[in-house]
Amino acid sequence: MPAQEVDALIFGCGYLGRRVAARWLASGKTVTVLTRGNAAALASQGIAPISGDVLDPASLRSLPAAKTVLYAIGLDRTSGRTMREVYVEGLSNVLEALPKPQRFLHVSSTSVYGQTDGGWVNEVAPTEPVEDSGRVVLEAESVLRSKIPEAIVLRFAGIYGPDRLLRKKALLKGEPLVGDCEKWLNLIHVEDGADAILAAEAKSPPGATFNIADGEPVSRCDFYTHWARMLDAPAAQFEHRAEPGAANRRIDTRAARERLGWLPAHASYRLGLAALG
Repeated sequence: MPAQEVDALIFGCGYLGRRVAARWLASGKTVTVLTRGNAAALASQGIAPISGDVLDPASLRSLPAAKTVLYAIGLDRTSGRTMREVYVEGLSNVLEALPKPQRFLHVSSTSVYGQTDGGWVNEVAPTEPVEDSGRVVLEAESVLRSKIPEAIVLRFAGIYGPDRLLRKKALLKGEPLVGDCEKWLNLIHVEDGADAILAAEAKSPPGATFNIADGEPVSRCDFYTHWARMLDAPAAQFEHRAEPGAANRRIDTRAARERLGWLPAHASYRLGLAALG
């Protein structure tokens, strides 16, 4: 007998995914999560766990049908697997085993954009990544589109929030930050990212792609100078090194705001850092 359909099925219930799960549970939805080893902890939160691994096709044979699927798998650097194995092969395995959902929400990355001139980039800009990680992410998007054309792709900027704070330890120690300090940072607070996923679930047209960022890019220099002041750390020090040919762009998020009605509560890095206390 086939498993009963669940409201939501999550692959990757980590820093971002668990916040989405909490929102879905609070709204009365049934939530199931594929997990490699956190079944007891998930069950204690009211989430139905399925033990499995996206890189083990045999463990995916009993996936339930779901109204909404959130695919937010990230790379566990302790797993010994490559990024391509996890992002591309893992996704392929899931798509082969998964009963087709009404909504498939895929957390991707703005690393698919390879622009280097610091200009604004929207969803129709060329995707010609200059870094290997961006190429892998773009390949995963292509695999998804070939299997589920109506899937919704959310290209996230750098996620930050509680317990995920950029270079905090280095700033507190007064260590110099090495790199091109004039390059742009594009960021999104994790709670705003979770809200964007729910907005996409509710309002996105099939097959759409959206950039998810706070809409206020900031130079590395300005960000770390401000962050050091907030931490009462030594003044931020920079060891400037040019990075010719490296990606450098500002992410345009007007499409998500206008088409999804999504407005980040932390609409700049200043508000997001202040909320961390």
